[in-house]
Amino acid sequence: MPTSLLIVESPSKAKTLKKYLGPDFEVLASYGHVRDLVPKNGAVDPEKDFAMKYQLIARNTKHVDAIVSAVREADHVYLATDPDREGEAISWHLVQILNSKKLLKDKTAQRVVFHEITKNAVLDAIQNPRAIAQDLVDAQQARRALDYLVGFNLSPLLWKKIRRGLSAGRVQSPALRLICERENEIKAFVQQEYWSVHLDSHKSRTKFSAKLTTLAGVKLDQFAIPNEAEQAAVLSRLEGKPAQVGTIEKKKKSRSPAAPFTTSTLQQEAVRKLGMTTDRTMRTAQQLYEGIDIGHGTVGLITYMRTDSVALANEAVEEIRGYIGLKWDADYLPKNPAVYKSKAKNAQEAHEAIRPTSILRTPEMVKPFLTTDQFKLYDMIWKRTLACQMAPAKFDTTSVDILVGEGVFRASGQVQTFAGFLAVYEEDVDDAEDEDNAKLPLLTEGEDLPVDKLYGEQHFTQPPPRYSEASLVKALEEFGIGRPSTYASIISTLKDREYVILDKKRFLPTDTGDIVNKFLTEHFSQYVDYNFTAKLENQLDEIASGTRQWVPVMDSFWKGFKKQIDEKESISRAEVTTESLDEACPKCSKPLSIKFGKRGRFIACTGYPECDYTRNIGETAEQAAEEAEAPTVIEGRVCPDCGGELHIKKGRYGKFIGCANYPKCKHIEPLEKPRETGVTCPECKTGQLIERKSRYGKLFYSCNTYPKCKYATWNPPIAEPCPKCNWPILTIKTTKRRGTEKVCPQKECGYAEQIAPPEGKESPAAEEA
Repeated sequence: MPTSLLIVESPSKAKTLKKYLGPDFEVLASYGHVRDLVPKNGAVDPEKDFAMKYQLIARNTKHVDAIVSAVREADHVYLATDPDREGEAISWHLVQILNSKKLLKDKTAQRVVFHEITKNAVLDAIQNPRAIAQDLVDAQQARRALDYLVGFNLSPLLWKKIRRGLSAGRVQSPALRLICERENEIKAFVQQEYWSVHLDSHKSRTKFSAKLTTLAGVKLDQFAIPNEAEQAAVLSRLEGKPAQVGTIEKKKKSRSPAAPFTTSTLQQEAVRKLGMTTDRTMRTAQQLYEGIDIGHGTVGLITYMRTDSVALANEAVEEIRGYIGLKWDADYLPKNPAVYKSKAKNAQEAHEAIRPTSILRTPEMVKPFLTTDQFKLYDMIWKRTLACQMAPAKFDTTSVDILVGEGVFRASGQVQTFAGFLAVYEEDVDDAEDEDNAKLPLLTEGEDLPVDKLYGEQHFTQPPPRYSEASLVKALEEFGIGRPSTYASIISTLKDREYVILDKKRFLPTDTGDIVNKFLTEHFSQYVDYNFTAKLENQLDEIASGTRQWVPVMDSFWKGFKKQIDEKESISRAEVTTESLDEACPKCSKPLSIKFGKRGRFIACTGYPECDYTRNIGETAEQAAEEAEAPTVIEGRVCPDCGGELHIKKGRYGKFIGCANYPKCKHIEPLEKPRETGVTCPECKTGQLIERKSRYGKLFYSCNTYPKCKYATWNPPIAEPCPKCNWPILTIKTTKRRGTEKVCPQKECGYAEQIAPPEGKESPAAEEA
């Protein structure tokens, strides 16, 4: 019978560890956090040193009960939750629960941490347990309390001043500000024209180009040739003049490999190289860390994926160097191991970088056991880790000045003379400029060259690019907003709240996001200030390292924040959501304004309700008048609510059918008849489920009696009852990891049955056959 109990966070990790620890150990999972703050006001009490009221998380009650029962039987309890602040806090919460039930009186409850799930690392951790690090717990508690106080005090204010259902977060708000500020820069951007002048030449069969850099002894900057006329004048000064090689400058360059992955750089590269979202990257990395059965048992394939560190363990470096020595020529292995220094201030959390648990497990070896996502991510981590210990790449660079009359043209070329680490891995960058690495022929100073072509090229300055997930993660890290472990959830929260949308994989603020950001930057400027947010993050790090106490940090934040909340109660909603326009209403001559409604911003008359003039933003008064002059009447039908005419109208999200008696009657319906599914609504049992589009173009399925019945589901429904809970319908869900499944839409049921395997995988039935 087991005498020791090991508690981890996830069940898949529990399975892996059970194999390593043998029959003396029982391994149970907490399924993440076990307690959270009670979801109502007063869960954090600033009057009593920020005392917190916790409750068990309902979905995890049964897992806590199982842990409580197992602790009764065990002699030793090992708390092996994840090796970070959140993990430390989960262990602390478990001990609090067990102590409240007086279950730890004669037992040891100790903390063990491992950064990789391999047999040696796990057994070594069990041999070296420690006490719970209260400093790490305090840092996590302070973060949770701060987020709670901001959310519970700021969100109701947004409800009153902007719209019900909105919310604001301590770190999401500065992240939203980044996206909105970039959008404002793009809107304010004024394009500027400029020209460059080029020379095409050749020697034997090698063609090459050069760019004019100096004219009459003056170095040309970007805007030195501002228009076509200036460009023509420059060309006329140079045309007909012979070309001759001037100075030739040769240099040897080397390029060192990038450091091994941290959470932040892994997320950035997975977005750029693999097209994975930050959220999907972290989920896939979690699976690789927790363990995959690779034919001879389950093993963790990578080290812990939440880390700020670029350091590697000595044993790992030795193994990597050994592998390079075995597989590559001697030139590829540097004399001394490459050492990378962490930027992370908090030494307690500066673990190892993300690396394979063994470089000997090549991507090809493990490919048959991994899903597509798992393989792509493992392959990238493996290559980056191998490359970081390889020799730098070497290049010969040549710059040649070509003299044409009073002009000097510059041609540059670069030739790789030794691949080094580039033979394995090259880091991607966002919005990279094309480098001119043309191959130049062998030239000598003073030799004459033919002028094949002399020409100008027109250019226009470009606005700054919108953030991609990768460049947003990079910016969050540079500004010190949040920590790498929170980036994926920051981005998910902004998308889920519909404050931002992804358009061509770039972030664009919605009208709602823009108004929330405007309100916060104008009235809570300190709390969306990048420096203030970064300073607070540093203070949390100092709490974790024991150099600062958490209550004073909370106190100084709360005093200023509470004062601000109280002051802003008096602001009117119109002040926040309405912008005046310097334009008179074409209907009644009163001023127009930009208002904010359910569907975003629109232009409306300030004389409402006496005057009902409205038009879309971006639409001129003439276009709106044209639309209004000749409404298209739907023949043979009347409004089902008031009997009025039905018109085809144009709204923010395109054309729709609406009642002519608006705003007295607000009946609307889509112009295109929604696709019917033939499935009866499982909730009201009278309507049918039809296919609809959300305002951002995502398909969903809802009852056609809406708003009487509000039942909706994201996945396509089928008229089959759930064999487990008898809910009248199932839905079809397709994911890369699990393939196509019939899934019960009732979350608490959890029924799922595979219909088709993931791409490239055989179904279990096919494998058996």
